[in-house]
Order: sequence, then structure tokens, then C-alpha cells
Amino acid sequence: MTSESDVTPSAADRQHPMLKLALEIGPLMVFFFGNLRGPWLVQEFPVLASLGGPLFVATALFMAATIISLVVSKFVLGHLPIMPFISGLVVLVFGSLSIYLQDETFIKMKPTIINTLFGVALLGGLMFGKSLLGYVFNAAFQLDEEGWRKLTIRWGIFFLFLAVLNEVIWRNFSDDFWVAFKVWGTMPITILFTLSQMPLIMKHTVAPAVEAEK
Repeated sequence: MTSESDVTPSAADRQHPMLKLALEIGPLMVFFFGNLRGPWLVQEFPVLASLGGPLFVATALFMAATIISLVVSKFVLGHLPIMPFISGLVVLVFGSLSIYLQDETFIKMKPTIINTLFGVALLGGLMFGKSLLGYVFNAAFQLDEEGWRKLTIRWGIFFLFLAVLNEVIWRNFSDDFWVAFKVWGTMPITILFTLSQMPLIMKHTVAPAVEAEK
């Protein structure tokens, strides 16, 4: 999710920008570390052996880190960003199923489910005349109606692209490659896509209502 975060800047967000970033990427880094050093973690903490292989250990740590991230966000930043919150719920549900059933498929399909959900929600909202992306980004910048419509379409398609990409990766490559790509591949792709939207944003940016009245 890479593109998977709510960037609406509250006053607390502006005061703690590095904390907000750490809360968003921290769980992913924990997941990567858990999978990479799974055998060492089991050796140092034998209780983790009951979870299963390295990917299951990483999943459990990912779930714990996600909960901590959401709790800190609520009490320090004062709110739960909608995208990380929804993503966190899916992590907990699919992570629990993966560990309980000892089936890696559930956690591997988590990005597919989340990105498909976001993509369908954005594109579906346009069918009812609602640009849902505006509810997430309207505090970061303000666009005219055409700008929100175009940006929503692009993000909706991009989320669906990430869903398909995740399916291709986890079904055709090793667990280690999938985990590494989830951390080091998806995020750069999302950042590049976000930067590529700046010309559209700049073209359709409108002055805030308060400033316009002045």
C-alpha cells in the first residue's frame, strides 16, 4: 500500500511527521525482519516455535506491530487514519487465519484484498457521483471537481494494479521474494506513482474557500 495510507494532515500529524511515517512503515519493517530472521527469533524465543515457520512468525509480529501502530496513532496523533485502520483490520483477520490454519495463502492474499477493496470503492464511488478520494486528501490539497474525478480514477486503477501485481508475485515467486517485494518494491512504486500525479494536482488545484473570499 503502498500506497495503502491516509495522508490527511491533522495538527498532530504536522507536529509529528516522522512519527506518522514510522507508524505507517514500521509494521512492514517488522514483517520483513521477522521473515528474514525467523529461525534466529525462534532460537532466542522458543515460544515462537508454536506459530510455525518464519512467515508465520513474521505474520504474528506484523499483527502485534500493527496493533501498536494503531494504538499510538490514536493516543499520540489523536485519530485513526482510515486506510491504515482498514488495512490493520484485514491484517488481523487474515493473519489470524494464516496462523490458526497454518496456511500462508491468507496473509499473502491480504494486499490483494485491501487493494481491490480500495480500488473498487474509489471507482464505485464515482458511479454514484462521489469522489471518495477527496475525503482522504482534501486537507492536503483542494482540487476542482474534474481534478478529483481524474485523480480518483487513476488511484482506483492503481490500487487494482497493485492487487494484480501481488497475485502475480506471491503465486510465482518464493516467500522471501514476496516479502522483500512487499516492503522494498510496493512502496517505491507507490511513491513514483504519487509523484507522477503532481502535474494533474497542480493543474486542478483551486484556492481554499477562505482565501478566495479575501
